[in-house]
Amino acid sequence: MGYLYLGLAIIGEVIGTSFLKASVGFTHLIPTLISLVAYALCFYFLSLTMENVNLNIAYAIWAGLGLVLTTLIAVIYWRETINWAGLLGIALILGGVVVLNLYGGPTH
Repeated sequence: MGYLYLGLAIIGEVIGTSFLKASVGFTHLIPTLISLVAYALCFYFLSLTMENVNLNIAYAIWAGLGLVLTTLIAVIYWRETINWAGLLGIALILGGVVVLNLYGGPTH
């Protein structure tokens, strides 16, 4: 169940961040409200995740996948550009997520 909650937390993070940009500094009410609700749900589900998934694993997956999905939305929807250095940075972060998942679990 922990990874289901983690998936919901990631979705909340991506929605919250996307609507945070759409809120234009909290000057547009509907995107602002959607962003705040999405972040609240995100952190609620992230807290439920940590009942069953180690903090380091949960946070690495949450941050890493959130970063990738948010970047995709930024490039596709907002027409923002990304350069090779940005892609390399994302690849390194994803590599770190993989390493933590393979070797960062309990040692007992």
